[in-house]
Amino acid sequence: MENIKKLIEENHLIKEGDVIGVGVSGGKDSMALLHYLNSISYELGFEVVAITIDHSIRENSALDAMFVMDYCKKNRIRAYKFKVDVPALAKQKSLSLESAGREARFGVFNSLISRGTVDKIALAHHQSDQAETVLMHLFRGSGLSGLKGMTLMRDNVFIRPMLNTDEKSIWKYVLDNDIEYREDETNQENEYNRNYIRNEIMPIVLKRWPNAITSILNFASLASKDDEYINSQVPTDAFIINDKEVRIPLSYFVYPEPIVSRMIMRALGFIGVNKDIESKHIDMIINFVSTAENGKRIDLPLKVSLHKEYDYITLTNKQKKEITFSEKHKLGSFVVPYYGKLMIKKVNSIKDSNKLYYDADKVPKDAIWRFRRAGDVFEKFSGGTKKLKSYLIDKKVPVRLRDFIPLLCKNNEVYIIAGVEISDKIKVDALTKRIYCLTEERE
Repeated sequence: MENIKKLIEENHLIKEGDVIGVGVSGGKDSMALLHYLNSISYELGFEVVAITIDHSIRENSALDAMFVMDYCKKNRIRAYKFKVDVPALAKQKSLSLESAGREARFGVFNSLISRGTVDKIALAHHQSDQAETVLMHLFRGSGLSGLKGMTLMRDNVFIRPMLNTDEKSIWKYVLDNDIEYREDETNQENEYNRNYIRNEIMPIVLKRWPNAITSILNFASLASKDDEYINSQVPTDAFIINDKEVRIPLSYFVYPEPIVSRMIMRALGFIGVNKDIESKHIDMIINFVSTAENGKRIDLPLKVSLHKEYDYITLTNKQKKEITFSEKHKLGSFVVPYYGKLMIKKVNSIKDSNKLYYDADKVPKDAIWRFRRAGDVFEKFSGGTKKLKSYLIDKKVPVRLRDFIPLLCKNNEVYIIAGVEISDKIKVDALTKRIYCLTEERE
């Protein structure tokens, strides 16, 4: 467990002042994570909050939640307890209990983040969990992007401080610190995919290849690097993106298949299809492009329809909801859906004309980052207020990109258009005391 603090600091998983919600089931892994983060919280200057969820799957699940609450009370850790009806959710959405449980958990987590109760959620995944995840993705037919496994940080809010920690170290930490925990009897029920891999497959593999977990993790690391490079070569400049559909030029399908498959994945992401995509779905689309006549249409299992229209292939998500995004204005970095990452730093002076600098004290305290809305206005850097739509037209920002540009706003007043310009109202002048610099990493 000694490597966790170093991992947190080197990868900036936790910042001073953060409120970290720890997902705690009562099992040894999550209890070890809660104990460890609480032990270093004063040193690193953050607060730990326990989040425990009764999934209503087992008779003892309520007792597990109460165990966590009692532990937190004894150790003066703020804690929240939730109850969700996972069996009902699974039936309503035709999901497995495993998938419904995950959806319910992240529904709770996202709610706490959006309300500002916590800044990040810490999850107790470790090396063995990572190896199991890679195998699950492999067996489901995932491509290279799935084989890279879980990341240390996702969406700038979900962190996995123990991802590089082996299970033996966690066990030792639990014993050395006399940490109480509860066993979840469903861990032995092999109808869950992860349990089947953990209880049936991995023991056989490890008996034959004792270093299999290390080998799987090394493979995942190589897959991540390869996938990152190939994704950097994916062309999307000529995509035409609307609310529920994306059009791809047929000429783009002459690229090598690794590029084409990622291009399709990116297109599906633009229309809100990010889960349960398998290689067979990508193959169906590629085959349709090469064989279908103009004007043909098919429906895919992902609630997506596919049209071949003259020089384009059109992907339409019939169930796509409005894309929403909201983030507080503060120092640090965060991920913007379908755009990339924004980074805000405090600097002493303006050094690079290609970056956006602004007076932090001129930004309203309740300003937020979001996507554009009807009625938005912007005061140009040189003065003069325009409708945001007109300003973006003047700047020749493509229509397909306008809905996904992050904007710093209060009500309908736009103060920053990421990657484009700042409002005249927040420009740096001789009286400026705090200069913030905005940079970006585009997808």
